[in-house]
Order: sequence, then C-alpha cells, then structure tokens
Amino acid sequence: MLSDADVAALYDLVNPWDPVHHPADAYHHRHVMAAGAVLDVGCGTGAMLHHAREAGHRGRLAGIDPDPVYLRRARRRTDVEWVLGAAAGMPWEQEFELAVMAGHAFQCLVADGEIRAGLAGVRAALREGGRFVFETRHPLARGWESWTPEHPVDVVAADGRLLRVTRRVESVVDDVVTCTETVTGVRGDIVHERSQALRFLGPDALNRLLREAGFRLDEQYGDWHGGPLTPHSREIVTVARRP
Repeated sequence: MLSDADVAALYDLVNPWDPVHHPADAYHHRHVMAAGAVLDVGCGTGAMLHHAREAGHRGRLAGIDPDPVYLRRARRRTDVEWVLGAAAGMPWEQEFELAVMAGHAFQCLVADGEIRAGLAGVRAALREGGRFVFETRHPLARGWESWTPEHPVDVVAADGRLLRVTRRVESVVDDVVTCTETVTGVRGDIVHERSQALRFLGPDALNRLLREAGFRLDEQYGDWHGGPLTPHSREIVTVARRP
C-alpha cells in the first residue's frame, strides 16, 4: 500500500503543475502573478503557489485545503501560509485581492448548501473589488464518459515503482458524478483507492449561485484561451468579482 506521503507525491506526478505546457496552469499562473495577495482555495499539495514563489512572486500567498495529507506536502515550502480547512470555514476577512480554485476543485463542492457556504467563505476572504477565478467542467461535454480503465495514466514513483492510475464511474445521479480512482502496481495489485463525488453544474445554475452569494460575473469562457462559452465547450472558466 502507499503511505500518505506517497499518495501526495503521486498526485503531483499525475497532475504536474506546468504553466509552460498546460494552458489551464498558464491561465491561473498569469492571474496569480498579477495579484499582490492571493488565496488558493483547495490548494492540495500547493504546487500552484510553490511555482509562483519560484517564478518571483513577492506578495502574500496563502493556501487552504481540508486534506491534511496533501497539506503536509504543501508545507515543504515555508514562505507561504498554509491552513487546514474548507472554503466554508475561512479564517480571513477581506484580506485578498484574488482567490483561485484550480484543478476543477470547485466541483468538490457538491450539495447546494455546501456550494453556498464555500462561496460565502471565498467572498468574505476577498477585499472589495477582489476577484474569484475558477473552472468547472461543462456538463454537456460529458467528460466523465472517458473515465474508464481503458484510459490509464502510468507514472514512475519516487522509489522507482511503475504505477498505473485508472478511474471508473460508479454512478451519475442528476449532475453529481461519483467515481473511484485506483492505483495498481505492475502485477495489478491495488496499492491505493479512493472514491469522490463531483458536481457538474451548468452555466445557468452556476451563475445563479454566484449572484445569490453576492458575486458579480466579470468574465466567462469556454476554454483557456478566452474562447466563447457555448454548449460545445468542455470548460466553464469563470472570473467573478466581489463588488
């Protein structure tokens, strides 16, 4: 089985933060580098803020995440504030000019009440005029249909082990998709497994929740290059503002 440290390191192997080659990472990196005080909501292993520091960001950087295993890896860097917690329990009041939820972290907020509480927490942490930048997968693209064992990701762990990561969908109920991620060794033995529910909000429902939470919609795109949001878009890339 994988240790907690191995699980966190594996996440970075499967999801490397790379603004040079990954358009999503480049988009968020530009926003982060242009802001003086940045909050990463659902920061995970902290890769986005680590990279920002390495790229020369000299302002305030803070990350919050409910997973102590991932946050332990994030804390390898000590010139960033790291807080164990969820979006709904923000310890800050009007302290940031930018909040970011990258890596489709917004979809981890599943129930309407959880989304409302998370948005309220983000809004409270932002200064007046502060922006909230995040993305969610467009439900019409039905991206979960490719989450099958026939689309594996193979990685080499730090100890040299070859690992295979696969996903399978357990259920699709309304706009909530529950999937299981399985990590196996070369013999097919399961070394780690976890299940997760994700919310696939459409733009109308998403924007209504943003308005109800007191945000103003500034920009919304269908891709990472500023393309229009259409029924054929795979992403809903949103920039909302606290008035």
